[in-house]
Amino acid sequence: MRFPRFVEAVSRRAELPTGQAATICRAVLQTLAERVTASEVDDLAAQLPGEIGSYLAAPTDGRATGGTVTFLHGVAERAGVDLAVAEVGTRAVLATLREAVTVGEFQDLVAQLPKGFDAMVDPIPRYDDR
Repeated sequence: MRFPRFVEAVSRRAELPTGQAATICRAVLQTLAERVTASEVDDLAAQLPGEIGSYLAAPTDGRATGGTVTFLHGVAERAGVDLAVAEVGTRAVLATLREAVTVGEFQDLVAQLPKGFDAMVDPIPRYDDR
């Protein structure tokens, strides 16, 4: 999935103009990169087109801390939007990421996010192999 299609999907899900959706995408990906390990950033970026993956550059000063609200404040500040838009946009980006990477990679990503963050993500289906 190329960046324009990724942005279109986020725009549709969040009901945001395309330009604002692109800004939200960058902000969410950059904020995600601060919350997970460098190896997880690399794994996630490897499954995304270069333009999308480039926003996942891991910070050099260590992992950020804080819960969901802190995460949303980071997105809101980076994107220049209010918290409500940051939350809608974050949900849309995560839903789009979920479609763009393997189930296992998405599960690995979510496992490293702050406690309570799973409320921002639709449940990941479990496969019954009975």
